[in-house]
Amino acid sequence: MKTVNSENNSGSSMKKWFTFSNISTVIMLGFIVAMVVNPNAKAFVIQNLMKVGLFQPAVPSQNQNASVQNVGQQPPLDIIFKDGEGKTVSLSDLKGKVVFLNFWATWCPPCIAEMPSINKLKKRYKASGDVVFLMVDADGDYQKSSAFMRKRNYDLPIYIAVSHIPEEVFGDSLPTTVILDKDGRMVFRQEGSADYENPEIITLINNLLLTQ
Repeated sequence: MKTVNSENNSGSSMKKWFTFSNISTVIMLGFIVAMVVNPNAKAFVIQNLMKVGLFQPAVPSQNQNASVQNVGQQPPLDIIFKDGEGKTVSLSDLKGKVVFLNFWATWCPPCIAEMPSINKLKKRYKASGDVVFLMVDADGDYQKSSAFMRKRNYDLPIYIAVSHIPEEVFGDSLPTTVILDKDGRMVFRQEGSADYENPEIITLINNLLLTQ
């Protein structure tokens, strides 16, 4: 009888443990662990939060004449970058074009999260040739970042900074995104992940393209 009772008690204990509350707690703990150790898991969560309207970029105000207010009215920027073939390009070389400049890293979940929206934004302006995208690997590891882009089929050009970057452009926050007008002046700056398919970003770039 003791053996039967023992088995019954054991079965009862197991039933008590397998409750909805306990199972959901285990699932939640597993999710939290995945968020901590897996940057792709965290990026997935951020991407889904973007879909419900969070992580939207803080776009500067624009007037009715389709001109854009320069942030701080600072002078044109001139930073030099290098691509995987060793070719250099400076921001001064890109005068007359709108420049989308993104500082990122392959291990950074918020960077990974915003990448699909940046890729879609680039596709939107691919035909014009007047919007230049510079994806700057903050770690300076071109091979690793290039493999990251190929694996995800992103059409985003990778660069490494080879000259001093002013702190007002990029400090220590990843990701950081900057948009420059045709004169090379910074008109937008965002620290942290954002959804760059946002209509206000598209309007901002379109207005910049209209300026002479």
